Amino acid sequence: MTHLHLPDGAAARDGYRCRIDPESAGWTHTSLRILDLAPGGSHTLETGDSEWILLPLSGAAEVVCEGGRLRLHGRPDVFSAVSDFAYLPRDATARIDSAEGGRFALCGARCASKLPFRYGPASGVPVEVRGAGRAARQVNNFASAEAFEADRLIAVEVLTPAGNWSSYPPHKHDEDRPGEECRLEEIYWFAIGGGPLGSAGKGEGTAEDKGMGYHRVYPSGAGGRSDVLAEVRTGDAVLVPDGWHGPSMAAPGYPLYYLNVMAGPGAERRWLICDDPAHAWVRATWPDEPADPRLPLYTAPSTEGTR
Repeated sequence: MTHLHLPDGAAARDGYRCRIDPESAGWTHTSLRILDLAPGGSHTLETGDSEWILLPLSGAAEVVCEGGRLRLHGRPDVFSAVSDFAYLPRDATARIDSAEGGRFALCGARCASKLPFRYGPASGVPVEVRGAGRAARQVNNFASAEAFEADRLIAVEVLTPAGNWSSYPPHKHDEDRPGEECRLEEIYWFAIGGGPLGSAGKGEGTAEDKGMGYHRVYPSGAGGRSDVLAEVRTGDAVLVPDGWHGPSMAAPGYPLYYLNVMAGPGAERRWLICDDPAHAWVRATWPDEPADPRLPLYTAPSTEGTR
């Protein structure tokens, strides 16, 4: 079985801090690459048979593709703001330039259709508070199926306040059941905030940064074989080819961020999930739970600067 927990650096290759492709993951559609650029740095991507979204985790960039140029304003880090982003079509060449440097995620999915190169403004990202009480978290739906057009790719950001659980109740999406569940491969990429260094998401994490969280994946009744209980740190990734996944646990003192990237073979681009029946009852308790006053950590800006 492919290793499902990839500590920071374990999937580093070809100039990427993390490179997960369908071949390395042992599946068919979903990719993630984490790119660190020094000040004045540049990177060229051949998109091949996949569509991609370039998402600044920290820093700003300019992107040139298909004869067009976009300016991404980015953000200081993932715990402080929503970011704008760029959609990169399949069968294209894209150049990424960053005057001040930063860390960037390339979320990818193999696809059939070639959609246009275009800009996703931060002001257009729906920010949702999901759950309640100690299961409350923030979801930045920048490339959810409802918020942004793509062929196969679905991607969102989740921010979990210190001490809370997210991806809860545990759920799965490893079967195609029309109207109830879609088969999707999924990648979680983590960053940890808080602590004395507070460097998560800025490309500055060091071995001395002790912030951590925890993530669980376990086999489902659909024949899933995935089984992970991992201590995760900034830069770690977890692959979810099948199975129940959750909770993602933020340790006290350390808010937890993860980027979710998903794609699958189904006819529809939808995020349909099934809760583990053993824990699905938890959702019914949320109306009686108090709101978490720490959420949202931030909201999308009401206006966007020039591109």
